[in-house]
Amino acid sequence: MPKAKRAQVVTLSKTKSKGKDGKAKIIETVREAVDNYNYVWVFSVHNMRNQYLKQVRKDFATSRFFFGRNKVMAKALGNTPEDELKEGLHQVSESLVGDVGLLCTNDTIEEVQKAMDAFSADDYARAGTIATYRVVVPAGEVLRGFTKEAFPNNMEPQLRELGMPTLLRQGKITIDSDYVICEEGDSLTPQQTQLLKHFWEKMAVFKIKLMSYWHSSGEFVKVCTDDESDGDNEKNASDDSDASDEDME
Repeated sequence: MPKAKRAQVVTLSKTKSKGKDGKAKIIETVREAVDNYNYVWVFSVHNMRNQYLKQVRKDFATSRFFFGRNKVMAKALGNTPEDELKEGLHQVSESLVGDVGLLCTNDTIEEVQKAMDAFSADDYARAGTIATYRVVVPAGEVLRGFTKEAFPNNMEPQLRELGMPTLLRQGKITIDSDYVICEEGDSLTPQQTQLLKHFWEKMAVFKIKLMSYWHSSGEFVKVCTDDESDGDNEKNASDDSDASDEDME
């Protein structure tokens, strides 16, 4: 007779947490980077996308990036003049607020600024993004893109579920009157962002803004004010956002 299957009791107190070990590793890695590089930059990310951040990291192959878990990075550097790792680093810790990260590099100031200024990437907006322009679908056959490409007729139910009053006529998706997907300044809903994606409308721009830098001599310089950095039309992550180990290093 087969053995009866019974629910097993798992004592959570016996499970081992890797949280402290993970934070300790990050702290150690950040401190090693500070010792090995002349500059520590603080940068902010507008419209964060992991795939684009990875591309930037590839462009700085000899440097080190750290992104996410601001409180842990600040602890590695030191939060006050009394406990800072090196002179001036507590000012870097004070700058770790919002969607920001650290770039540890030996590249010159001019090289870093030139590379960051040159990199940007358009992407589809996410829910909560502020619409940067008005998008209207004209009455008649529903088309998309600059090439005015027709939708496959099997997408008609999906567009209707997203709020468009579509009809299928002779194998073509149509609407009887103009349909406004969004107005400039709208806080986009999930339905609106899905429609914008279907219509190939990219309203988000991934961009890295350099905020300040610290030099191994102890010098700390702000290169961008808080007002100048406020260009993100998406909601920022929390100050201590979760990030994978791959994002952190």
